[in-house]
Amino acid sequence: MTSNVQRQKLQQQIWNIACHVRGAVDGWDFKQYVLGTLFYRFISENFASYMEADTEIDYAAMSDIAITPEIKLDAIKTKGIFIYPSQLFCNVAQSAATRDNLNTELSHILQSIEKSSRGGPSEQDIVGLFADFDTTSSRLGNTVKDKNARLASVIDGVASLQFGSGFHQHMDLFGDAYEFLVSNYAANAGKSGGEFFTPSNVSLLLTRIVCCGKKIINKVYDPACGSGSLLLQAKKFIGLDKVEGGFYGQEINNTTYNLARMNMLLHNVNYDKFEIRLGDTLLEPHFMGEKFDAIVSNPPYSIKWKGDSDPTLINDERFAPAGKLAPKSKADFAFVMHVLHYLSATGRAAIVCFPGIFYRGGAEQTIRKYLVDGNYVESIIALPPNLFYGTTITTVILVLAKNKTTDAVQFIDATGADFYSKKTNNNIIEAGHMDKILKIFANKSEIAHVARMVPHREIIENDYNLSPNTYIEPVDTREQIDIRELNRNIERTVKRINELRNSIDKIILEIES
Repeated sequence: MTSNVQRQKLQQQIWNIACHVRGAVDGWDFKQYVLGTLFYRFISENFASYMEADTEIDYAAMSDIAITPEIKLDAIKTKGIFIYPSQLFCNVAQSAATRDNLNTELSHILQSIEKSSRGGPSEQDIVGLFADFDTTSSRLGNTVKDKNARLASVIDGVASLQFGSGFHQHMDLFGDAYEFLVSNYAANAGKSGGEFFTPSNVSLLLTRIVCCGKKIINKVYDPACGSGSLLLQAKKFIGLDKVEGGFYGQEINNTTYNLARMNMLLHNVNYDKFEIRLGDTLLEPHFMGEKFDAIVSNPPYSIKWKGDSDPTLINDERFAPAGKLAPKSKADFAFVMHVLHYLSATGRAAIVCFPGIFYRGGAEQTIRKYLVDGNYVESIIALPPNLFYGTTITTVILVLAKNKTTDAVQFIDATGADFYSKKTNNNIIEAGHMDKILKIFANKSEIAHVARMVPHREIIENDYNLSPNTYIEPVDTREQIDIRELNRNIERTVKRINELRNSIDKIILEIES
């Protein structure tokens, strides 16, 4: 079986499981049980594989009492957690259907795994991972028996997935399956789905932009990381070993924060290679003092924030340079200024933005002036509509850099039919489309109706309007008319009309006579 066929089969199986076992429960509410169970199986197999390395032991068959404190401590230092043999997913799955106290036993196991990290370097990356996996929730059923039956069904379904032999040979399939589940939940969640997951084609485009011309980067950062999909695209594209300082992100929603940490571990990013933090990026920023070579972000569009209702924010080192705060009703430029502050002197950032921020007046115009006059805007790329879950709007990628060699700003209009395909309910930027955009971006090409390098003075003349359609003339799709030929046709038509009238007049005279 080829890997692609295997992936497609697994994806269909896991979605069937997700839909079947939830019963009448809303899929959005039930997602943490399927995702959490898949994650539990992954860390169990990952941990057992580590314990069995270079030995002939079968860790799952061992007794818990055979584990010495030294063995446990050594494993926690390397893997960040400890799982006793009896706690492994495979051993729980064997008897899940017959356990009268499955819900409480499973809760104790997951809590034990989390607690094993406490006091160690992995604590902040592990504790709370299973907080949303509530085995006592009424979503699972009204009685303990009902809860146990549904939990057993989820465990049995995940246990039935065939990933292949040898954990290290099939571990990528776990990450693919998790990503597939997350994307499907997002697609079916409407507007809220877009808040925690960026479609993979857009994620890859952002990653390719920030990594353009680079073979190694120090650290990757996403200030509104959702489920971590953007960070993981950097890992897939440039390689885990080529991101020397690791992956950093912040997320305001606790459930999504847990999804992001699970997602990193499921894609074999060890706890010491990532830092995902919980909190409001704009008001409670983590990683202050850090600088990043690559920043990718799809922050929430036009959300409310404190803005100038908090007089201390204008003195914040992230926002102060522009002299104005983003409007209270539209925090978009607050995220942009935050990103710029975290960007290294040789780095690049790619941010998905709402189009309105590029032409509105007031404080947003003042911030655009700061960005343009400071020569931080490298490119502005208009994307096709209907790329994201829950919204059909056209979005724009703002590319920032601090090491530009010209004061011109590149504008790219990638909204045309040559830059996307229509698939199901959404448009898709496929590999060929992406290659076109990247080639134009990298070469700073000038292409009629598609791309222009606009000098600083022209942007000033346009009052710092940064909308691509201000500088790129659209293709004239109107029918071209030859006026001379049109006049000749009119003359012929008039002549013919006159001839017909004369003929009619003659006929009428003959009738009347």
